[in-house]
Parts: sequence; structure tokens; C-alpha cells
Amino acid sequence: MMKQEAKERVGKLRKEINRHRYLYHVLDRSEISDAALDSLKHELVRLEHEFPDLITPDSPTQRVAGTPLPGFKKVRHASPMLSLNDAFSAGELAEWETRIKKLAPGVRHEYFAEIKVDGFAISLMYENGLLASASTRGDGVTGEDVTENIKTIESVPLRLYELADVVHEKEVRVIAKKFPGVVRVLTRMPKTLEVRGEVYMTKKVFAAVNREQEKKNLPLFANPRNIAAGSVRQLDPAATSRRGLDFLAYDLVTDIGQKTHEEEHVIANLLGFKTMDLARRCRDGAEVVAFWKRVLRERERLPLLIDGIVVQVNDGELFLRLGVAGKAPRGAIAFKFPAEEATTMVENIIVQVGRTGVLTPVAVLSPVVVAGVTVSRATLHNMDEIERLGVRVGDTVVVRRAGDVIPDVVRVLIPLRKKGARKFAMPRTFCGQSVVRKSGEVAHRIPHPEKCELVTREKFYHFVSKGGFDISGLGPKIIDRLMDEGLIADSADIFLLKESDVGGLTRFAEKSAENLIAAIRAKKEIDLGRFLYALGVLHVGEETALDLAGYFGTLEKLAGSSREELEAVPNIGGVVAQSIYEWFRNPENNQLLKKLHNAGVRTQSVLIKHDAQILRGVTFVLTGGLTTMTRDEAKKRIRAAGGDVSGSVSEKTDYVVAGSDPGSKEERAKKLGVKIIGEQEFLRLLKK
Repeated sequence: MMKQEAKERVGKLRKEINRHRYLYHVLDRSEISDAALDSLKHELVRLEHEFPDLITPDSPTQRVAGTPLPGFKKVRHASPMLSLNDAFSAGELAEWETRIKKLAPGVRHEYFAEIKVDGFAISLMYENGLLASASTRGDGVTGEDVTENIKTIESVPLRLYELADVVHEKEVRVIAKKFPGVVRVLTRMPKTLEVRGEVYMTKKVFAAVNREQEKKNLPLFANPRNIAAGSVRQLDPAATSRRGLDFLAYDLVTDIGQKTHEEEHVIANLLGFKTMDLARRCRDGAEVVAFWKRVLRERERLPLLIDGIVVQVNDGELFLRLGVAGKAPRGAIAFKFPAEEATTMVENIIVQVGRTGVLTPVAVLSPVVVAGVTVSRATLHNMDEIERLGVRVGDTVVVRRAGDVIPDVVRVLIPLRKKGARKFAMPRTFCGQSVVRKSGEVAHRIPHPEKCELVTREKFYHFVSKGGFDISGLGPKIIDRLMDEGLIADSADIFLLKESDVGGLTRFAEKSAENLIAAIRAKKEIDLGRFLYALGVLHVGEETALDLAGYFGTLEKLAGSSREELEAVPNIGGVVAQSIYEWFRNPENNQLLKKLHNAGVRTQSVLIKHDAQILRGVTFVLTGGLTTMTRDEAKKRIRAAGGDVSGSVSEKTDYVVAGSDPGSKEERAKKLGVKIIGEQEFLRLLKK
């Protein structure tokens, strides 16, 4: 990969990872699976390893998690709660082991491997043997005080056990023989002791919780981790206690004389903590891989969800000497399990075109179930990827699906190749244009996407999509019919349609035409952020569009901004700034903006004051009518203050604002114990 291309890719990866990490660690929400997020982080780590000068202090690889939510007292950790780098194969584990040997030449060492629980990290502080405080990871340096909630978890000891409380004299002798330093350590406990571990929910409890949800006709929870995280961060400890959470200790932070990580597990267990039974000391990487394979085989039979194993240099002194790289210790790594995969056959390879004119080869597959979903297509990304895989039409391939993204073809099973399997070649022409591939780029594209009808259709679909104008009843099929009849040539034509235009279409009833035109007219007033996203500017997604809208406030200011002014916007780099700058200086685009204005389209501007985020991290649901403002105005006020607006009530909702005739959302809030406030209290929150 060329340096400039790598720089652009790194920028996009960082933004996407930061967004998902914020959803996951701060808001306890997930849009993609852990496997998908791990894949993004892994790609970023690889690129930064290949191009080290692209590493910046704000890269996700240099941090741990998100910002603590308001509502809990902030706690500064005595030592940072670090994250771990990932390995996805035995080869990558070997690379990690080689790096350790280079940093500690000639030093013989062992590893300690343990299961990696899919839970929620917590730090426990004990004073004179009593639980004094419990805090979340937060941003790795500062977390949230959740002591009262953690006290409700039975597996967290409120008082550390004395040695005599848990073992008999005979057992002490056995432990002393196997771990000579442990018994001596436990005879001189310090005043302050910190233990870290994972709060989690067992599969059995998770199933029971979802059965209760089903009985109440409530949506089922997606996974135990999200429930555990949300329960720990409930303001009412009683809500936490009802969830049946559990705790596993994995780290004894305080130095009380322990020599190895294995000893830390023994000590924690003797002090009254549950520790991982599925753990072992490994002499070398080969034994680690063997243990990983064993855990993978037993994974489904375990009572809790895991996503791999954690491997750590067992010797405590060497572990500390190896130090930290970024925000991850050099002496430990997470050896992850692979994403779920399946094998199937490639029936054909077709080409799709996006709204920017980039051509993407797509494998048409014999339908196969991957991660619970029937898959019939998988992206092949580009010709470089096809050549790397060596995939042909007729091949048997391994397909991986990570989260709700388009599945990938990850491997070709050459021994199963059919005779006559056909190689794929990118077409020389597409949509009447010569296909080009610029120097330094991996993508094939058509030079004039604006002249391609297929691209135009994609742009239309994007324009009216949910993140854009979101016009009810105007989906891809109707767009296709309007285009085929010559009724629309650009997005502005949508707002010039009349009932007589639509009513004349075959199988389009008079009432349907009336409803569609009414829906179009209702969307002539649109938030600036939605409008910018709908325009389809290269590199401008929903979040970037909102950033631009909040920063400039009006379309006119944005359109007239310089490259330097655009780069001053938080989260916007040089490539994105250049794309926006060029878009607004394209005569055809300016003609479109003018046409939209003449058609009656108006943007509603909201200038977000970035120094007044009083509702940052707080989620609202609006129901019923408000007297002092419209629903859209209320949403703007919330977002301007840093808050979030959701369309449905869940346990992650902080407030339900109930106006006149609130409907079912208020009832659901009562069932879930979500706080319901009236309009006046809502206004007071906005004025804090």
C-alpha cells in the first residue's frame, strides 16, 4: 500500500473505531460485533506498524476506552487500566513472542494463559481488608465510582478472607510447596489492595433474563456483555442486584511480594475471589497454541461467553521491565478466536458501482448460513484482493461474516477447485465509459460517474435514505420507476413532482400519488446535517455531516469556507476537507444547490456550542406533544447540548420526556424503571 493511501485509510479507520468504541464503552451500545471492531483495530495496528510515522497520540491504538459518563463520581486509577493488543493467528502470536525475545535477549521465561471473558472491567480497592471502592475502566485513567452496584454482586467479597478462613493447615502446606512465596505474602497484607477483574453474566442467567423479556413482550437483549455493562452503571443498585451478575478476578495490581502472574491468581483465590479455572502455565508459544485450541474446542460448553485467551509473561519482574507500548503492555496479548466462518461455492462474480463511481467485484455464492444469517453474496473488494485470494468462479471458498457487515471471502480451498474454474477480469468498459485505475490506488472506477445511470440511481437512493431526506414511500423501486419514466434527472426534480406526474404511472393509485407528494413536500424543511449527508459528498458520512452542521451553522458559511477552516473542524482531516472544498466549487454541484433552493428546499441550521456540552452522554426519548417547541426543535436542543435522541425506550435511556398524549413509550419507561420527566423539567435540564 502506498503511503498516501495508507494515510487516508488510517484516518478513516481511526474515526470509525473511535465512534464504535464510544458507543461500546461509554453508551453501552453496539452497532457492530466485537469481532468486526477487532478487525478494524487490527487493520489499524498493522498499518501503523508498517508506517510508524503515521502514529499520532490520538490514535485508538494509543488509548484504552471512552470518556466516563456523567451521573457517577469520577475516580482516578492508581495505575492505568490498560487494554491489550490482539493476535488472530499462531503466526501473529509467534511475532509477539519474537518481539519479547528481542527485548529480553537470553532471558528464559514462561507464559500464563487464561480465558478472556467477554465482560466489563472493574477495579476493586480494599482498605484494611474491606471493600472501599469499585470503579469502571472509563478512559483508562479515570473511571466511574460504581461501588454500591458492585456490592450487590455475590462473588465480590466485601471483606478479604484471612488465610485460615479458606484453607486448612494441610492445604496451606500443599500451597506452600507449590507456590513458596504465596503463604509468606498473605501473612503481611498491605493497608490498601487493588484487584481487577471482569463483571459478566452467565449464559444461563442471560437466557433467563431474555425469557422474562419475552413474557413481557419486550425486545430481547443482544448479548450478556451489554446487560452486564448497563446493569453496573444503573443509578439504582437494586436494578443491578436483580441481574444476577458474577465477577472473576484476573489481576492483583498491588505489589505484595508476588513473583508471577500465576501466583496472583492463587492469592486472589485465597482472598475470596473467583478466578479462571481454565488457565495454565505454558513453557513456550507452542503450548500456548495448544491451550488456545483446547479452549476453542470447549468454548461452547463453558457457562460464560469468551472471545479468546489472554497470554501474559508469567514472571512479574520481566513483565514490568518489558513496559508499555502505546496503551498496551508489551508482555501480554489477547489471542482471539476467529470470526464465525463457513464454506460455499462461488457461482459468479459480478461488478457493482457505488455513488462515487468505484467498481466493486462481488461474489455470488451458493446460499450458506454464517453466524446465523443466510449469505448469498460476499464482497471481494478489488482486483488486488481477488489476485491475493486467487479466487475463481466455481471455487469453493471460506466465507467470514463479522457483525452486520457484508461477508468476506477469506480463503480459497484450492484442492476443491473444479475443472474449468474461470478467472475473473475487471471489465474494460462500464456504463459506456473506459474503466480506469489511477496510480497508487487499488480501486477501479469510471472517470465520469455523473454520466452513469447506475451511479445516478445510487445517488438517488442515498439522497432519500433514512440518514438523508428520509421520504416515506420513496424507496428504490419508486425511484427506478420515476427515472425510467424520465420524471427525475437529479435530486432537485423530486421536489418538483406533481400528483399528476406520479398518478399517471402504471399501478399507482390516485391516493398513493397524493400521499407520496405530501410526504415529499413535508421534507422540504430539513436539518443541515441531514441535508449535507444526503448530498453524497465524498468522505462525508452522517457523523461528519453533523460535525460540519454544528461547526458552521449554515449552508452558506460552509460553502464559502476555505480548506484551512474546514480542517479546523474537529474530526475532519486534510483529505475530507479537500473533498468538501472541491465539492462546493464544482459548478454542477452549485447548480444543483440552486435548483434545490428554487424548488423550496430549506435547511434548518443549528450552531452547536462545543464548550457547552451539558447533556453529553445523556439519552432522551420524546413522546407526546410539547407546547414550547416542536419535536424536531427539541431534538436540536438536545443535540446542541451534547445529548442523544433515541426513537425507542430501553434500559440505556436516561430520560423519557412525556408531553401531552404520550402513548406507549411512557408505559414502557415505567416498566423499565426509566425516569419520566415533563416539559418543564426538560427545559430546566437544557438551561443547566
